[in-house]
Amino acid sequence: MATFIHKIDHFAIGASSLQNGINTLKGSLGVEVPNGSKHDAMSTHNCVMQTGNESFLELLAIDPDAPDPGRVRWFTMDNPKTIARLAERPRALCWVVSTNNLDEVVNTSPVDLGEVITFVRGERSWRLTVPKDGHLPENALLPAFIEWSPGPHPSTGQQDLGVQLQQVLLTHPDPQALTAMLTSLQVDHLAMVQQGEHPALSFELSSPTGTVILD
Repeated sequence: MATFIHKIDHFAIGASSLQNGINTLKGSLGVEVPNGSKHDAMSTHNCVMQTGNESFLELLAIDPDAPDPGRVRWFTMDNPKTIARLAERPRALCWVVSTNNLDEVVNTSPVDLGEVITFVRGERSWRLTVPKDGHLPENALLPAFIEWSPGPHPSTGQQDLGVQLQQVLLTHPDPQALTAMLTSLQVDHLAMVQQGEHPALSFELSSPTGTVILD
């Protein structure tokens, strides 16, 4: 088995609109997530901030000013269930793991991680696993994988507002089965698996307001 260098790269919180997400996260975390950029290929936009250890929080929403992307958006954002859930409040969408060999990860994965799409912004590019139908493997409990072009991690240019990721929490009715999948992807050390009636993704953060769970 090939050995990969894997670490948590970032995690996405979805919102019905960026402003709604900004307001909600300010209430829970005590900070205002700064504006980020647009994803032309997906017709989404974001706000971002550092969360320690070269990782970042991404607040993500459909860009109302962008044209139809001509494909299903990432992270289930076109799924009616996701749209309904985000209409209630911002939600944990996905966690993303950086790797040093994305092609090998995809080729050796026991589950379908999706196609590898290349995104470009300025002088930087990144390759990300995105299922064609927009679903998230194992109800978002398995991560998306990303490989950045050479250069400093994007989080180094983002604001540090005193929020740090403490733990990715994965809830599953069969923790052993989920752990086996995570182990096969060599990411079992990056998340805590716990038993629960329904699959659920959440993030434990330390913040100016104390410990906060975003789910």
